[in-house]
Amino acid sequence: MEYTTKTQIYQKVKKPLLERQRRARINKCLDTLKTLVAELRGDDGILRMDKAEMLESAVIFMRQQKSNKTSASTATPAQSALPLDSFRNGYMNAVNEVSRVMASTPGMSVDLGKSVMTHLGRIYKNLQQFHEAQTTMVVESESEMDCSSSSSAAPLSPASSGYHSDCESPAPSPMPEESEKLWRPW
Repeated sequence: MEYTTKTQIYQKVKKPLLERQRRARINKCLDTLKTLVAELRGDDGILRMDKAEMLESAVIFMRQQKSNKTSASTATPAQSALPLDSFRNGYMNAVNEVSRVMASTPGMSVDLGKSVMTHLGRIYKNLQQFHEAQTTMVVESESEMDCSSSSSAAPLSPASSGYHSDCESPAPSPMPEESEKLWRPW
């Protein structure tokens, strides 16, 4: 007589149950994918396909979406807005951190904190104005020369702007190359 442990019995019972659950999850996801692709394509023909055909159709659809997205993304000011938004978020996070540290530092002069925050705000405003002017120049030059590659649309970095707290308008700093990452204060 062969002796079987509780673990072996449990595995014999549990393994088929787990396999059924896994297949049920796969089928549920395939049905969801089928309805999503049918909605996005506006084609109900996919609902009558078998699983393999439906997966192939979904892969083709996703490749088309990817190629549409890459062909639609040309060097435009709207495209350069994403790195600028990222820079703005990083800059504002850094300003908030400076504000938090200054507020929690004992003996910090209110006037000093106010002047630092005013300076950071002024630099931020100047960077935005400079970027808007550069974007306008890029759009004008692209429409005149029909040229889609221009390195002057990259956002400025506060590391290269210097400390001009007593100036009304600091001198514009050189633009980073497109291959360089934006400077982050962290």
